[in-house]
Amino acid sequence: MDTGTHVVMGIALGGLATLDPVVANDPALFNAVLVGTLVGSQAPDFDTILKLKNNAVYIRNHRGLTHSIPAVIFWGIFISAIIYLFAPEINFLHLWLWTFFAVIVHVFVDIFNAYGTQAFRPFSHKWVALGFINTFDPYIFFLHVGGIIAWILGANPGTTFLIIYAVIILYYIKRYFDKREIVKKIEEYFPNTEQVATSPTMKQNYWRVAVTTKDRYYVGNVDNGHIQLMDEFERIDLPKSEIIEIAKTDKNIEAFLSFSPVYRWEIVEYEWFTEVRFIDLRYRSKGYYPFVAVAQIDDNLSIISSYTGWIFSEQKLQKKLFFEDNPT
Repeated sequence: MDTGTHVVMGIALGGLATLDPVVANDPALFNAVLVGTLVGSQAPDFDTILKLKNNAVYIRNHRGLTHSIPAVIFWGIFISAIIYLFAPEINFLHLWLWTFFAVIVHVFVDIFNAYGTQAFRPFSHKWVALGFINTFDPYIFFLHVGGIIAWILGANPGTTFLIIYAVIILYYIKRYFDKREIVKKIEEYFPNTEQVATSPTMKQNYWRVAVTTKDRYYVGNVDNGHIQLMDEFERIDLPKSEIIEIAKTDKNIEAFLSFSPVYRWEIVEYEWFTEVRFIDLRYRSKGYYPFVAVAQIDDNLSIISSYTGWIFSEQKLQKKLFFEDNPT
């Protein structure tokens, strides 16, 4: 989920913690738990700082190690221990339980959007992206905001957020069945479907889809249950060539390929270099595919420039490639 949603979730979980009699009867413990749930609901996204280094490192690692099983265990203990240093008189077990729960909830809800996480590391490095909740879902966000406002106005926070989370669970179930119905329709339309990547949008009944069949890729939208195909591409395996092998050693290309489950590729030869481009098909927007990875390789088989990330025009992409190669 987005940062704002994780923040309101942290506050909500602090309110939910008042259902615990030990927390409810100890104001100091409640304040510590509220800090723990707020920080715990943000902690797995501390890897966002990697974006300051470069996109390749960020894409390869964001929602990876920090969302893994060992990290979830670490965050709960570490955050609770830091808080406990400033309030050693409180009940550490209950502080840790609610902080740990906040971290688990963060990683759990991230599984349901199209970006996903590597939540099962170290047992599996596979990205888990169920693709039926948008990264920012206004229903989920404003339900939390409504609960926080009700709490401020005097409503019982435990009961309020228990009801809200019951509604959200039902909402997740509904969205699961929405996606299942979309996949079912696509598989009926394309009997040789191998994979359907769904990307929900902020519009409740509007989805982006990328379909992989035995020999083609199809990209389209689903609007109120109606499938509209926008693009189709022949599915061609990467050629076994020296150019491709060199491109795959580049950090930007490597990061893209580790993350993207459905993409097409292009090789274009220019006078002074050859360009290898990989294009993720999940994020089509206004006729453009913004998530790409590009490597430019000269006649001596050296990578002269490369880039990966979200870019919304060819002109900006070429500027990025130029500045990556000429940082000064």
